[in-house]
Amino acid sequence: MEKILDHILAYPVLPVYYHDNPQTCIDVVNACYKGGIRVFEFVNRGANALDNFGHLLEFRNANLPELKLGIGTIKDAATARQYLKAGADFIVSPVVKREIAEVTLQQNVLWIPGCMTPTEISLAEDLGAPLVKLFPGDTLGTKFLKAIKPLFPTMRFMPTGGVSPDQQNISEWFEAGVSAVGMGSKLFAQPAGAAGYDWLAERAGQLMGWVK
Repeated sequence: MEKILDHILAYPVLPVYYHDNPQTCIDVVNACYKGGIRVFEFVNRGANALDNFGHLLEFRNANLPELKLGIGTIKDAATARQYLKAGADFIVSPVVKREIAEVTLQQNVLWIPGCMTPTEISLAEDLGAPLVKLFPGDTLGTKFLKAIKPLFPTMRFMPTGGVSPDQQNISEWFEAGVSAVGMGSKLFAQPAGAAGYDWLAERAGQLMGWVK
């Protein structure tokens, strides 16, 4: 768990992505890797999620040696077990549940629970989570983080939801004290007229430059 956490802290931009087509998933992950991304959160949000995650793991193992590949949108222990068996490096949830902690943290696997209130953050801390997802990030905002961070001096925070791939927004979050950011639809918004995935590799490279 500590090695995965350290890897996230070293490469603190986590793309959050799902697509039904396995080749599209591979192309997206590969483009992000070319841009310097080294941690990727695939999400359990479609009928093909488990199969596509398997394809991604196979491609990662053969081609992307530095990539840590986790699974998000995990809401129960059974699904967590399923993806851990498949080979997930870490688990991300939109909620805090003791049953998920019991099959992740107690097995020394990094679990990143989603929190929106100080009570939820406190519960995640009690369960042993070293990093929590602030969700939805754009609703909570940097002022919320600055207000609650002194209450949890050893906790690390990662906003997800509404984080924008622009330097000002990224800088505001890191100046507020986050340890990483999760980025979804705004990261993957294809520019007008762009083809292929070179634009995504370039955008990922810009992001990694800003956070470092």
